[in-house]
Amino acid sequence: MLQNLHTHSLFCDGADEPEEIIIRAIETGFDSVGFSSHAKSLVAEDFEIKDIAAYRDRINFLKEKYKGRLSVYLGTELDYFSAGVMDFDGFDYTIGSVHYDRLPDGTFIPFDGGLSDTVKYIREYYGGDGMKFAKSYYSYLAELALRFDFDIVGHFDLVTKNTEKCSSLFDTESREYRDAALSALHALREKRDLFEVNTGAISRGYKTKPYPAKFILEEMRRLGCRLVLTSDCHDKRYLDCGFDEAKEIIKSSGFDTLYYLTDGGFVGEKI
Repeated sequence: MLQNLHTHSLFCDGADEPEEIIIRAIETGFDSVGFSSHAKSLVAEDFEIKDIAAYRDRINFLKEKYKGRLSVYLGTELDYFSAGVMDFDGFDYTIGSVHYDRLPDGTFIPFDGGLSDTVKYIREYYGGDGMKFAKSYYSYLAELALRFDFDIVGHFDLVTKNTEKCSSLFDTESREYRDAALSALHALREKRDLFEVNTGAISRGYKTKPYPAKFILEEMRRLGCRLVLTSDCHDKRYLDCGFDEAKEIIKSSGFDTLYYLTDGGFVGEKI
């Protein structure tokens, strides 16, 4: 089965109309696609859903239009700070993600900014301590399932977006970093067991491997987590970017099954 559930269109910060993505999915041999526009949040960024009613109406219209050719699902990507801001009802599925730190003065700092901005944030707001930046991310992630209900944990180690290009941000090989990441995983696993393997940073040139790192995947396997494979697509050309390579990493981490959303819920299929 070929599916992508982490898909952004012009309703948030994607490059394409939803129908253009659907046509691309059909041409590429997909069985289904799910749209996951960024939910509104306290951060109130421009990339959040611009018109929730129009978004729902459009995707639901396309569901009917392409019935029998491609299954289409209506989803949203919730941010930690979406709690209490938006009504999550009426979606086929939801992704729960962490994107921001909120400082004591109310300033929001993105955990997935560009490299130069991230260097600046670490210097100005974290005393030059990149590990403090990373650990702050995982502290939010550990609490995510306490904020609201959602189906899929999004891009688990998003905070590593720039570490392949700049390893000096913080040491992802260190015990301190790995303990922070795995502690968040254990906290989340108590309430959620479905995590995405996300290739989005590959298509955008930040990373050569998907989120999450292999040591995290191996612990996910030990804990009995389930996986979905997504491309965090913002451009229809990269709807299945890195899927073959990601599947090999998934298998080498001990998994033999991926999960896919169907009209009857999430079902497993052997890789």
